[in-house]
Amino acid sequence: MSGKYTISREDWSLHRKGEIDRERHREKVKEAIKKNLADVVSEESIILSDGRKVVKVPIRSLDEYHFRFDTGKRKHGGQGDGNSKEGDLLGSDQKKADGPGKSPGAGDEPGVDYYEAEITIDELAQLIFEDLGLPNLQQKKKPELASEAFEFKDVRKMGISSNIDRKRTIMEAMKRNALKGGIKGTYDITKDDLRFKTWDVTFKYESSAVVLAMMDTSGSMGPWEKYIARSFFFWMVRFLRTKYQNVQIVFLAHHVEARETTEEEFFTKGASGGTRCSSVYKLALEIIEERYSPQDYNIYAFHFSDGDNLSSDNERCVRYVNELLKICNLVGYGEIEGPYYHASTLRNAFKKLLNENFTSIGIKDKSDVYPALKKFFHTRNESKA
Repeated sequence: MSGKYTISREDWSLHRKGEIDRERHREKVKEAIKKNLADVVSEESIILSDGRKVVKVPIRSLDEYHFRFDTGKRKHGGQGDGNSKEGDLLGSDQKKADGPGKSPGAGDEPGVDYYEAEITIDELAQLIFEDLGLPNLQQKKKPELASEAFEFKDVRKMGISSNIDRKRTIMEAMKRNALKGGIKGTYDITKDDLRFKTWDVTFKYESSAVVLAMMDTSGSMGPWEKYIARSFFFWMVRFLRTKYQNVQIVFLAHHVEARETTEEEFFTKGASGGTRCSSVYKLALEIIEERYSPQDYNIYAFHFSDGDNLSSDNERCVRYVNELLKICNLVGYGEIEGPYYHASTLRNAFKKLLNENFTSIGIKDKSDVYPALKKFFHTRNESKA
């Protein structure tokens, strides 16, 4: 073994055409997933994935190439004796009408095909969290939290093969061969020519933050409402832990009374009985006073409910939320509009709040979960409503 490699003018892309095609397909899948994020975020198979690293995502905007044959049993595209001419139609759809004004009948229309792509939870999270961040972060006294990033900042002679810098490697080989008077167009690559990209872990430092996740678990919150709320909090928790190193999350659940729960209980246990939303706001204020001084922490509070609160409790809720707004960077309220949605809801009571750090949103469908994430965790002021 001489330890040398040779560069020729042969088109080596032909040798790796399969890999190029696979990479192009992966990019198309990612583009399609981006267009479908509103549906993907609330996909049940992901929310209930139980920590699986790879999930299947249905994509309705990505077509695979395949043959479609005439269901009328006529001449098919691809059949024949080889006498077809340029301009002949192959495999055209020739449906026979059943008579003037006559409908095709039940079940006669084709459905919408969709493609199921496999993607890791981490890759999906990266697409979802691309533009998200904690809004209104301020400098505080407490130790800082950091968001982590990897940046390729250096090139070295040693490294792993997957990080080889092809361009710089070839440039080194060309320079060395030119200095030695080598034959033009043919270059030997030696071990000394190899160059590898290396990365540094960079941290963006912000002040410490705590997020209070508050969820209505009363009897009026049916399976669908609880699923929507848990879908939002599922991605919220993953977003915070993906983008920030030391952010703290406090889980609060309530019906008539509120209590602090573990993360597992928050996502799995329900309750029954009536609804008094003020109880969770009161508990949030008590926890902040005892454990999280506004001088030391950026504080965020997010509450999800169906809005079916005791009418006599609504004014108390407005008062407590006003108190939270004095010490929180942002207070978010999401109201899930279920089948029994009516006009007299907690969200209507919150219309009295004019503070720009209060954001509310209504959720009518699973596809509204992603817009809620973007609205609550958008760092620009124009996202306020």
